[in-house]
Amino acid sequence: MSASTKRPRLKLNLLGSDGQRKCKEIIERPVKVLQIGEGNFLRGFVDWMLHESARQGKFHGSVVVTQPRPGGKAKLEQIKDQDGLYTMITRGLSQGKVVERTEMISIFSRCMNPYEEWQAFLELAELPSLEFVISNTTESGLKYIQSDVVEGEPVASFPGKLTVFLHQRYLRFEGDPSRGLIHLPCELLEGNGDVLRSCILRHSEDFGYSEAFRTWITDHNLFLNNLVDRIVTGAPTKEEADALSKRWGYEDQLINTAEPYHFWAIQGDEGLDKKLPLKQAGLNVHWVKDLKPYQVRKVRILNGAHTLMSSLGILHGKQHVRETMEDSQFGPWIREAVHEEIVPALDMPDHNLDQYAEEVFERFLNPYIDHKLQDIALNTIGKFKVRVLPTLLSYDQSEGNWPTRLVRGFSGLLWLYRPVNTSEGYKGQRLDGEAVLLRDDPDVLAALTAHWDHYDSINRDREQLNDRLTAVLSDSTLWGENLDERKGLREALLNEMVLLEGEME
Repeated sequence: MSASTKRPRLKLNLLGSDGQRKCKEIIERPVKVLQIGEGNFLRGFVDWMLHESARQGKFHGSVVVTQPRPGGKAKLEQIKDQDGLYTMITRGLSQGKVVERTEMISIFSRCMNPYEEWQAFLELAELPSLEFVISNTTESGLKYIQSDVVEGEPVASFPGKLTVFLHQRYLRFEGDPSRGLIHLPCELLEGNGDVLRSCILRHSEDFGYSEAFRTWITDHNLFLNNLVDRIVTGAPTKEEADALSKRWGYEDQLINTAEPYHFWAIQGDEGLDKKLPLKQAGLNVHWVKDLKPYQVRKVRILNGAHTLMSSLGILHGKQHVRETMEDSQFGPWIREAVHEEIVPALDMPDHNLDQYAEEVFERFLNPYIDHKLQDIALNTIGKFKVRVLPTLLSYDQSEGNWPTRLVRGFSGLLWLYRPVNTSEGYKGQRLDGEAVLLRDDPDVLAALTAHWDHYDSINRDREQLNDRLTAVLSDSTLWGENLDERKGLREALLNEMVLLEGEME
């Protein structure tokens, strides 16, 4: 038995009188937020923010947390068992310095399992104090699934359950316009608020709810598109958890860890910060008129840099983002690609792109996070098409030539993605000859396999390489257009791929 299991479980009664008083002062406040999602991200992002605002005396409410799927019961039970308390560790780089902060989070006033407490869940809709619904059910959870409503039984999907919940509130308050709720779905989908509203309106028709109810949904509930950004790494290793438990004198089943960086852009009136005073609390929360620039900034710079480095890094035997950024050759290459090629292609002068890029690099260098390049490379063809290719094409249009660093990254992707179909799946090859499992859409990998079939990389025939490259670039199903028609692109890629061939062992 490990030492940690002999220590008491974190609960309110473990805290001193002052600690208990502070926690109870928060969790005994009126319920203002229904949170659908019990996982690490919301606890390390939204709940941490709400706790901070409450601690400062700005947010005067509490949270009821529910799980979106039956499988979330175990985590919900852990939250309930610890009186809603958990330890939050924030660690990483901030303005060039290593930081590590530990704090006790107390914001949950109640845990509710809608699969076992359906009626009690619906009764939450009748709370006059309720103002917000915040969710993170993953992209697969925020979608319309045709279903029926059965009296006394929970609807399976998150939007379905929320439709019944809102109908209960509509009936209880007789369609009072002031009783609509503000919805903040944090799922990583573009237009996430719009998607949720659309699902609810479709479900309301399925369930036979009135046109008046749908009007109330549309006119008196806010479904706000928003963008969340923070790396929440969740529980530490068992060894580290044991060491922490020994230091703290209690066992915490819900230890959560996250980087210092956090960013939340919400497309809504800035006056809403009076209801959800996160920006007032000094947090990096922005109420904006247009979310699009923030989405483009993140996709092109942060996600684009990730995708750009992954294939080329893997080819050269790199394992992690931090390792790649610390490399004497790759680190400067990534920085120059972002500052000199990605940023200039973005026509966003008012969004501090170079400063944002430096924040991204600092996050990449976080000594507490080992972000695997192989994980970033999952479905990399589709990611490249969204994250890097638009920048590449925009740069060409604005500068009249091809950006050398983006072209080099593209060539690395094309070189790695010369698949061979094996009994273990499709595989590419590093420059040292070691095989690499490629995880992508099977149709994409099959098409690339056909394009590169029987290519002889040993004899390094430039003409043969040019022919294969022509076939790959011409495949509009891969890229959304015939890239071979882009003047000079194939030649630029060909030159880089010849250089890569020269590095083969």
